Amino acid sequence: MEFGLLVIFYYGILHAFGPDHLMAIADFSIGQNRRKTLFYTIGFAVAHGLTLFVFAKILQHIHIPAEILAYGDAIASSVLIGVGAYLLFLVFSRRIQLHQHQHNGVTHTHIWFGRTHSHNVSGRRVEQKTRLTSVVTLGTLMGIGGIRGMLITLAAISGHSVSLLMVASFSLGVMSIFLLFGVLIAFVNENLLTTKRNINAAFSVAGLGSILVGSHALFF
Repeated sequence: MEFGLLVIFYYGILHAFGPDHLMAIADFSIGQNRRKTLFYTIGFAVAHGLTLFVFAKILQHIHIPAEILAYGDAIASSVLIGVGAYLLFLVFSRRIQLHQHQHNGVTHTHIWFGRTHSHNVSGRRVEQKTRLTSVVTLGTLMGIGGIRGMLITLAAISGHSVSLLMVASFSLGVMSIFLLFGVLIAFVNENLLTTKRNINAAFSVAGLGSILVGSHALFF
């Protein structure tokens, strides 16, 4: 049984490498500080993992047509396209700003968005809550869209009915990769996004990638 759960955990890892999942994390974490990057990544990971777990339980008792569940992926793909377009808008409208200063000989880089820099604390909190709500919603939608595929995979592996322990193992595999990817994004933000050129390049890649991934998932 333990070996079987490890195999399922591995399949969860493979599932997490879906480009739509990683693109969603990158879209909301690019250019953020380490705390916010990990905060948004955890929000997406927990929302996605819990959705897989909860809907697996629901589908044991209630039949939901696959066509309805597929709307989760369709909506999530549309959001990816919209977010990608917004990131490109920020680049081409020159609304991504960079400020650097030093503390005790260490250079700190701050990235902010807009024409002017606002020190309104309440406004920043609202923006952070909105971003977190968006990333949690996206993780939930992708979880809804992927639940059928997960259950089919688990049933094929086990050869019998799917237990919640199996779902939990799969979900943990998914969440572990999301968290590691969040750490990678945090590293990129801190060590590579230190010039305006690098920032614009990163946002352009994220924006274009998001549009391509979302379009492929939605139309192909």
